Amino acid sequence: MPLKIVVARLNHETNTFSPIPTPLEAFLPQWDGAAYKDQKGARTAMGAFLDIADGMSATIVTPLAATANPSATVAADAYTLMTDAIVRAVEGGCDAIMLDLHGAMVAENADDGEGTLLERIRKIAPHVPLCVALDLHGNVTQKMVDNADIIVSFKTYPHIDMFETGEHAGRLLVELLQEKSRPVTGWRQVPLLSATLTSNTSASAMQRAVERAKLAERQAGVLAVSVLAGFPLSDFRDAGMSVVVVTDNDAALAQRVADDIAQQIWAERDDFVYDSQPLRQSLAHAREMAAGPGKGPVLLLDHSDNVMSGGTCNTMDVLEAALAEGMSGIAAGPISDPEAVAQLLKAGVGTSVTLAVGNKVALTQQGIVKTPLQLTGKVLAITDGVFRVSGPIYTGSTINMGSSVLFDTGAAKIVITEERVEPYDLGVFTSLGLDPAAMDYVILKSRMYCRPVFVPISKGLVECDSDSGGPTSSNFDLFPIRKVRRPVYPLDAATPSPV
Repeated sequence: MPLKIVVARLNHETNTFSPIPTPLEAFLPQWDGAAYKDQKGARTAMGAFLDIADGMSATIVTPLAATANPSATVAADAYTLMTDAIVRAVEGGCDAIMLDLHGAMVAENADDGEGTLLERIRKIAPHVPLCVALDLHGNVTQKMVDNADIIVSFKTYPHIDMFETGEHAGRLLVELLQEKSRPVTGWRQVPLLSATLTSNTSASAMQRAVERAKLAERQAGVLAVSVLAGFPLSDFRDAGMSVVVVTDNDAALAQRVADDIAQQIWAERDDFVYDSQPLRQSLAHAREMAAGPGKGPVLLLDHSDNVMSGGTCNTMDVLEAALAEGMSGIAAGPISDPEAVAQLLKAGVGTSVTLAVGNKVALTQQGIVKTPLQLTGKVLAITDGVFRVSGPIYTGSTINMGSSVLFDTGAAKIVITEERVEPYDLGVFTSLGLDPAAMDYVILKSRMYCRPVFVPISKGLVECDSDSGGPTSSNFDLFPIRKVRRPVYPLDAATPSPV
């Protein structure tokens, strides 16, 4: 009789300070057979799980495939409906469970979204082998470790190894099913809130920690080593960095490897703290860079309002400051402002308009309300905002910005859209007839995903934070963090070593 395997995906990186709500519709959930069809062939961990299960000629049950862009705490009814679907599938009986989760989900009725789900599953299937693939920005908890046989996370940021992570976790599950190994887990939570910008795996301390993890995986008996940067804007007890190690029936080895890497991270803890420069200083640096040698624009990365960390795509701080400094030759966008789009659509191409743009979404969790920016300019182009990604991230997928307008103020050409969109493809500009490579500056609401696409056409980049606060700022002083365990670095300078 073939094995029966439950395979599911539920992904959300929760920014508890984001004003963008997270109802069920945000996940675009696919159920049962539609979930299988949605994920088969996808370069996700669930896609890898399905390939492995199909390769074993298993009977596959796919109760759910759901993912939402980072945003606020997940609505209780959405969390309950989706997790209930997974639990019911397990209640129906199975020989193995493969879950593609994020690791930083906070719901209105479950601070530890993943841990609560895994605990429920373990109560009804205490001995069924279970593997979990996590995002590198997962906040690992004791519940997660206690209720999974195998945990493996991404090793890249920007994330390009989602499928490979699923392959790794799935391979270890197959070995467990075949009684070729007996995985045990060691982990160490590091009392460190690492800024997301410092988790770039091609630079600095995070790169060294991941390289140490890869080296450790070559040791006899070590099956997987994951370094998780955590997501600091999930305000709950266990936000922060951790190391998870899976070994073959050697708990002491697992803990020793986890502790060794945790010690290395702690010794370099200051490299995980981001020093946000005053915005005016960042813009002065950008102007110097623009006047220097090389071709292409200078990229201004507005990481205080990064869509893929729960940003509104609506704040105007960087553009407003750049215009105030007399900068020109600017491309900016996308700025999500449905109200402005409606006005510009009504005006039509070629029309000059004065209107308020952006700063319309109150940052309620931070107690911040900004004033919309008054701009005068001409409508250069209008599109439906739909285009295909040319790559290298999410190549071939379709982006839908909603109705979109290219608005020219003279000093800046601004893409204004109905929807929030991370600018990880040149199409956010070229679909409206604007070549970003021909501009002097390009303002992007992005931390990392823009880099593989826009850096090759630029002469350099400057990271820009908001002085007055944004929903994804790298300055923790701008957030009323209340629930994270204390002491924790850098909020508490005297935080003791984790080991």
